[in-house]
Amino acid sequence: MEFSTESALRFGWETFKKRPWFFIGSTVVILLASVLVDTFTGGIDAVLSGSADQPSIIGTVINLALGTLISMGATAFFLAAHDNPDVADLSLLWHPQPFWKYLGASILLTLVIVAGFLLLIVPGVIFALMFMFTPFIVIERALGPIEAMKESHRLTYGHKWKLLGFTLLLLLINLLGALALIVGLLVTIPVSTLAFVHAYRFLGGKAGTPPADAALAA
Repeated sequence: MEFSTESALRFGWETFKKRPWFFIGSTVVILLASVLVDTFTGGIDAVLSGSADQPSIIGTVINLALGTLISMGATAFFLAAHDNPDVADLSLLWHPQPFWKYLGASILLTLVIVAGFLLLIVPGVIFALMFMFTPFIVIERALGPIEAMKESHRLTYGHKWKLLGFTLLLLLINLLGALALIVGLLVTIPVSTLAFVHAYRFLGGKAGTPPADAALAA
Protein backbone atom coordinates (compact mmCIF):
# COMPACT_ATOMS: atom_id res chain seq x y z
CA MET A 1 0.00 0.00 0.00
CA GLU A 2 1.37 3.42 -0.96
CA PHE A 3 1.12 6.62 1.01
CA SER A 4 -2.04 8.56 0.24
CA THR A 5 -2.70 12.21 1.03
CA GLU A 6 -6.42 11.51 1.14
CA SER A 7 -6.08 8.70 3.69
CA ALA A 8 -3.82 10.81 5.93
CA LEU A 9 -6.25 13.73 5.91
CA ARG A 10 -9.17 11.39 6.49
CA PHE A 11 -7.37 9.92 9.49
CA GLY A 12 -6.65 13.39 10.86
CA TRP A 13 -10.29 14.43 10.51
CA GLU A 14 -11.75 11.21 11.93
CA THR A 15 -9.37 11.34 14.91
CA PHE A 16 -10.23 14.98 15.53
CA LYS A 17 -13.95 14.17 15.50
CA LYS A 18 -13.49 11.67 18.32
CA ARG A 19 -12.66 14.47 20.78
CA PRO A 20 -13.09 17.79 18.96
CA TRP A 21 -13.27 20.05 22.03
CA PHE A 22 -10.24 18.37 23.56
CA PHE A 23 -8.16 18.95 20.44
CA ILE A 24 -9.42 22.54 20.11
CA GLY A 25 -8.59 23.20 23.76
CA SER A 26 -5.14 21.66 23.40
CA THR A 27 -4.43 23.84 20.38
CA VAL A 28 -5.53 26.93 22.32
CA VAL A 29 -3.12 26.01 25.12
CA ILE A 30 -0.21 25.58 22.68
CA LEU A 31 -0.94 28.84 20.85
CA LEU A 32 -1.50 30.75 24.09
CA ALA A 33 1.79 29.45 25.50
CA SER A 34 3.59 30.69 22.39
CA VAL A 35 1.97 34.12 22.66
CA LEU A 36 2.87 34.38 26.36
CA VAL A 37 6.49 33.45 25.66
CA ASP A 38 6.74 36.08 22.89
CA THR A 39 5.14 38.69 25.15
CA PHE A 40 7.42 37.83 28.06
CA THR A 41 10.63 37.89 26.02
CA GLY A 42 9.44 41.02 24.22
CA GLY A 43 9.21 42.68 27.62
CA ILE A 44 12.75 41.57 28.43
CA ASP A 45 13.95 42.97 25.10
CA ALA A 46 12.19 46.27 25.80
CA VAL A 47 13.93 46.60 29.16
CA LEU A 48 17.38 45.59 27.93
CA SER A 49 17.45 47.18 24.47
CA GLY A 50 14.87 49.93 24.82
CA SER A 51 12.38 48.39 22.36
CA ALA A 52 10.47 45.12 22.05
CA ASP A 53 11.42 45.17 18.37
CA GLN A 54 15.13 45.18 19.24
CA PRO A 55 16.06 41.62 20.29
CA SER A 56 18.47 41.25 23.18
CA ILE A 57 20.78 38.29 23.72
CA ILE A 58 19.06 37.31 26.96
CA GLY A 59 15.58 37.67 25.47
CA THR A 60 16.57 35.64 22.41
CA VAL A 61 18.05 32.83 24.50
CA ILE A 62 15.00 32.65 26.77
CA ASN A 63 12.65 32.72 23.77
CA LEU A 64 14.61 29.93 22.10
CA ALA A 65 14.61 27.78 25.24
CA LEU A 66 10.92 28.23 26.06
CA GLY A 67 9.91 27.94 22.41
CA THR A 68 11.80 24.66 22.19
CA LEU A 69 9.95 23.29 25.23
CA ILE A 70 6.60 24.26 23.68
CA SER A 71 7.55 22.62 20.40
CA MET A 72 8.72 19.46 22.18
CA GLY A 73 5.47 19.27 24.14
CA ALA A 74 3.31 19.78 21.06
CA THR A 75 5.27 17.14 19.14
CA ALA A 76 4.99 14.59 21.94
CA PHE A 77 1.30 15.42 22.45
CA PHE A 78 0.27 14.86 18.83
CA LEU A 79 2.32 11.67 18.54
CA ALA A 80 0.51 10.24 21.56
CA ALA A 81 -2.88 11.63 20.50
CA HIS A 82 -2.47 10.04 17.07
CA ASP A 83 -1.73 6.63 18.57
CA ASN A 84 -4.35 6.67 21.31
CA PRO A 85 -6.70 9.68 21.17
CA ASP A 86 -9.10 8.26 23.73
CA VAL A 87 -6.64 8.51 26.63
CA ALA A 88 -4.53 11.51 25.58
CA ASP A 89 -4.50 14.40 28.06
CA LEU A 90 -2.92 17.81 28.49
CA SER A 91 -0.11 16.46 30.67
CA LEU A 92 1.45 15.17 27.46
CA LEU A 93 2.27 18.76 26.55
CA TRP A 94 5.08 18.68 29.13
CA HIS A 95 7.85 16.65 27.53
CA PRO A 96 11.21 18.32 28.31
CA GLN A 97 13.46 15.43 27.29
CA PRO A 98 15.70 15.17 25.31
CA PHE A 99 15.99 18.96 25.35
CA TRP A 100 19.52 19.40 24.06
CA LYS A 101 19.15 16.87 21.26
CA TYR A 102 15.89 18.47 20.14
CA LEU A 103 17.37 21.96 20.30
CA GLY A 104 20.43 20.83 18.38
CA ALA A 105 18.29 19.13 15.74
CA SER A 106 16.10 22.24 15.38
CA ILE A 107 19.10 24.52 14.90
CA LEU A 108 20.86 22.18 12.49
CA LEU A 109 17.66 21.60 10.53
CA THR A 110 17.08 25.34 10.21
CA LEU A 111 20.64 25.96 9.04
CA VAL A 112 20.47 23.17 6.44
CA ILE A 113 17.13 24.32 5.02
CA VAL A 114 18.14 28.00 4.96
CA ALA A 115 21.39 27.08 3.20
CA GLY A 116 19.37 25.06 0.70
CA PHE A 117 17.05 27.98 -0.04
CA LEU A 118 20.04 30.22 -0.57
CA LEU A 119 21.15 27.73 -3.22
CA LEU A 120 18.37 28.65 -5.66
CA ILE A 121 15.44 27.51 -3.44
CA VAL A 122 15.02 23.96 -4.83
CA PRO A 123 17.65 22.37 -2.52
CA GLY A 124 15.90 24.00 0.43
CA VAL A 125 12.60 22.36 -0.52
CA ILE A 126 14.35 19.01 -0.96
CA PHE A 127 16.08 19.29 2.43
CA ALA A 128 12.81 20.35 4.12
CA LEU A 129 11.05 17.25 2.75
CA MET A 130 14.01 14.97 3.42
CA PHE A 131 14.26 15.90 7.09
CA MET A 132 10.60 16.67 7.84
CA PHE A 133 10.20 13.87 10.39
CA THR A 134 13.35 14.71 12.39
CA PRO A 135 11.49 16.25 15.39
CA PHE A 136 9.28 13.15 15.78
CA ILE A 137 12.30 10.87 15.74
CA VAL A 138 14.21 12.90 18.33
CA ILE A 139 11.22 12.95 20.68
CA GLU A 140 10.38 9.27 20.35
CA ARG A 141 13.82 7.73 20.13
CA ALA A 142 16.12 10.34 21.67
CA LEU A 143 18.49 10.15 18.73
CA GLY A 144 21.05 12.86 18.14
CA PRO A 145 20.48 15.45 15.40
CA ILE A 146 22.52 13.71 12.68
CA GLU A 147 21.12 10.25 13.43
CA ALA A 148 17.55 11.58 13.48
CA MET A 149 18.06 13.39 10.17
CA LYS A 150 19.47 10.22 8.62
CA GLU A 151 16.45 8.26 9.79
CA SER A 152 14.08 10.91 8.45
CA HIS A 153 15.84 10.69 5.11
CA ARG A 154 15.36 6.93 5.14
CA LEU A 155 11.64 7.26 5.80
CA THR A 156 11.05 9.90 3.13
CA TYR A 157 13.27 8.36 0.46
CA GLY A 158 11.26 7.74 -2.71
CA HIS A 159 8.22 9.66 -1.44
CA LYS A 160 9.31 13.28 -1.83
CA TRP A 161 6.89 14.23 -4.63
CA LYS A 162 3.90 12.87 -2.73
CA LEU A 163 5.10 14.49 0.48
CA LEU A 164 5.52 17.80 -1.34
CA GLY A 165 1.90 17.72 -2.53
CA PHE A 166 0.79 16.61 0.93
CA THR A 167 2.69 19.42 2.67
CA LEU A 168 1.40 22.07 0.27
CA LEU A 169 -2.15 20.86 0.86
CA LEU A 170 -1.69 21.09 4.63
CA LEU A 171 -0.40 24.65 4.23
CA LEU A 172 -3.42 25.52 2.11
CA ILE A 173 -5.80 24.03 4.66
CA ASN A 174 -4.24 26.10 7.45
CA LEU A 175 -4.29 29.21 5.28
CA LEU A 176 -8.02 28.72 4.81
CA GLY A 177 -8.29 28.22 8.57
CA ALA A 178 -6.53 31.54 9.13
CA LEU A 179 -8.83 33.27 6.67
CA ALA A 180 -11.84 31.93 8.56
CA LEU A 181 -11.47 34.66 11.19
CA ILE A 182 -8.44 32.80 12.67
CA VAL A 183 -10.85 30.55 14.60
CA GLY A 184 -10.64 28.02 11.79
CA LEU A 185 -7.03 27.33 12.81
CA LEU A 186 -8.33 25.72 15.99
CA VAL A 187 -9.67 22.97 13.74
CA THR A 188 -7.20 22.94 10.88
CA ILE A 189 -4.06 22.85 13.07
CA PRO A 190 -4.97 19.65 14.98
CA VAL A 191 -6.43 17.97 11.88
CA SER A 192 -3.39 18.74 9.73
CA THR A 193 -0.93 17.82 12.50
CA LEU A 194 -2.64 14.49 13.12
CA ALA A 195 -2.52 13.87 9.37
CA PHE A 196 1.19 14.73 9.38
CA VAL A 197 1.85 12.26 12.20
CA HIS A 198 -0.14 9.66 10.27
CA ALA A 199 2.17 10.15 7.29
CA TYR A 200 5.15 9.60 9.60
CA ARG A 201 3.64 6.43 11.04
CA PHE A 202 2.56 5.12 7.64
CA LEU A 203 6.05 5.52 6.20
CA GLY A 204 7.57 3.53 9.02
CA GLY A 205 8.07 5.90 11.93
CA LYS A 206 7.80 3.78 15.06
CA ALA A 207 8.84 4.55 18.60
CA GLY A 208 11.80 2.61 19.89
CA THR A 209 12.88 1.00 16.63
CA PRO A 210 16.59 1.17 15.79
CA PRO A 211 17.35 3.41 12.82
CA ALA A 212 18.69 1.98 9.61
CA ASP A 213 21.80 3.53 8.10
CA ALA A 214 20.99 6.01 5.39
CA ALA A 215 23.19 8.33 3.40
CA LEU A 216 22.32 12.01 3.45
CA ALA A 217 22.11 12.05 -0.32
CA ALA A 218 18.91 13.26 -1.91
